[in-house]
Amino acid sequence: MKIEERDRPARAPGGRGRARRFWAVAYALLILLTGTNLPTPLYRGYQERFGFSPLVVTLIFAAYVAVLIPSLLVAGPLSDAIGRRRVLLPAVVAAALGSAGFALVSDTGWLFVARVLQGLAVGMAAGPLTAALTELEPVGNHRKAALVSTVVSVGGLGLGPVLAGVLAQYAPAPHVLPFVLEIVLLLPAALAIWMLPDARTARWRPRRPEVPAAMRSLFATSGTANFLAFAVIGLFLALIPTYVAALANSANLLLGGGAVALMLGFSAIVQLIAYGKPPHTLQRAGLPVLAAGLVLLAVAGGVSSLALLLVATALAGTGQGLVFLGGLTAINHAAPADRRAEVLSSFYVVVYSGVGLPVIGVGLLATSIGLVPAVRAFAAVVAALCLIVLLALRRTPATS
Repeated sequence: MKIEERDRPARAPGGRGRARRFWAVAYALLILLTGTNLPTPLYRGYQERFGFSPLVVTLIFAAYVAVLIPSLLVAGPLSDAIGRRRVLLPAVVAAALGSAGFALVSDTGWLFVARVLQGLAVGMAAGPLTAALTELEPVGNHRKAALVSTVVSVGGLGLGPVLAGVLAQYAPAPHVLPFVLEIVLLLPAALAIWMLPDARTARWRPRRPEVPAAMRSLFATSGTANFLAFAVIGLFLALIPTYVAALANSANLLLGGGAVALMLGFSAIVQLIAYGKPPHTLQRAGLPVLAAGLVLLAVAGGVSSLALLLVATALAGTGQGLVFLGGLTAINHAAPADRRAEVLSSFYVVVYSGVGLPVIGVGLLATSIGLVPAVRAFAAVVAALCLIVLLALRRTPATS
């Protein structure tokens, strides 16, 4: 898809103030997503403490997505109508309550409650925060807004597991301190959101979210590619820490969180390198790299090679980053200004469905054949689907 020069309009008045608000909103998105992935390296400890199976881990993860998706569908168009701030402040409160729930957890039920609150927070915030970044970018550069959004998103997803892994391994109160820190970091995020303009465009009425007809073909291809890319993230967030521990024969909590961070770190870096490339090109380049990473992930499990797993992780992160940046840039550019949060929320519905749904199947399969064979089967299937979507993208004109 060609991005036209209207992506770079003249500098808007009040540029410095807009720039400060822009980066403050980016901080809020980073901290919200960091908090949602703090539990990732801790699930193994919860399993040992409360005695549940890998399937329960995937169900806890799925509970997050089950609440997140309807929240996305409501919050996006609601924030278009009543203003970003009125939707985002309750999202920060929900995020803080979710972190408090994890800090106070005493049984498996608490894990579900805390995860549901986190899903509510991200569902309410993802679309409106991404739309706010687009609206506040100082020179109106949609490409830069999309880049910051994707890098901050994967940065937060990766920072959470590393932060929790370090604190859990080397600091006191390993299942409490990460979440107390998250609550503290949410305070500046709440202030940043409070400073947003309180713009209202219409009276909100519940309606079924729709993608504008002119961009449905683009939405279908980009959405499908990102469903697969985020299915891989879902696997890494929910089960790869345990998978890594099995291959490495180690109980170090930082090792599992580090594998997740490695994948998402490569995702963020490649987005910075690839910034400015056409969205269609990014997605067509990313899918085969993602497929290659998945093939190596399957092979690593077969030969019990941690080194090969790390190479697979880097490739998977690179492919995911290219696909995500390309998809979000294309959709962010094509969305009408008065429906931007609605369209972006619909895109995130597809993305987070990829995060939550396939990994349930992996968890179910793991209960019958074991975690390592289940991950290998997932990797093979998703790699094949990546190549099928790649063929569809190659047949789609870049201007669609």
